[in-house]
Amino acid sequence: MIIRKSFKFENAHIVRGCSTQRCRASLHGHSYKVEVLFESQYLDNGQMVYDFGLMKQGMKELIDSFDHSIALWDGDDEKYINDMKAHSNRWVQLPVSPSAEQFSRVIFVMIDKLMWFTKMINGEKMVRLSSIIVHETETGYAQCFREDAYSDLMGLINLESIHFSDEVCEGWSDPQLWEKVKRGETFTNPPNI
Repeated sequence: MIIRKSFKFENAHIVRGCSTQRCRASLHGHSYKVEVLFESQYLDNGQMVYDFGLMKQGMKELIDSFDHSIALWDGDDEKYINDMKAHSNRWVQLPVSPSAEQFSRVIFVMIDKLMWFTKMINGEKMVRLSSIIVHETETGYAQCFREDAYSDLMGLINLESIHFSDEVCEGWSDPQLWEKVKRGETFTNPPNI
């Protein structure tokens, strides 16, 4: 069985090297919709694959990190990166260009890592991230599956190379959330949410 939860965020970026002049040369924004799909052949004690309420914690916070932020590619011009950081409190620096395809891959590896270290306490079994869909526009989206997220051909995504501004981190319920995910600390689902 597959379940799906949707999230939204507003983000600005430049996608260097793409075919469209406007997209590769001008800062612009999108209203993104992100769909997180989980799969399992088992149901928990509430006869659910995974309680949607549990996704309102770290998972939502990580996706919300991109909201009203500038997505920066660490391979872009250093002056541009520094200028954007100097003039925006909310930014995310990525090891890949912030296309819809790469957003789907980045969000996949972030959520996958979080889930890997989450201790489930309500009978959830073999819950696995199936895919991430990132809608960049009303008519265009990218869908990332596990083989895409960890593909050598598309370039490995190093979690250590994903950086969030102080303002983003301070907005989390735990400002150390991303550092804990990267270190592989255990997250325990709360018994009551």
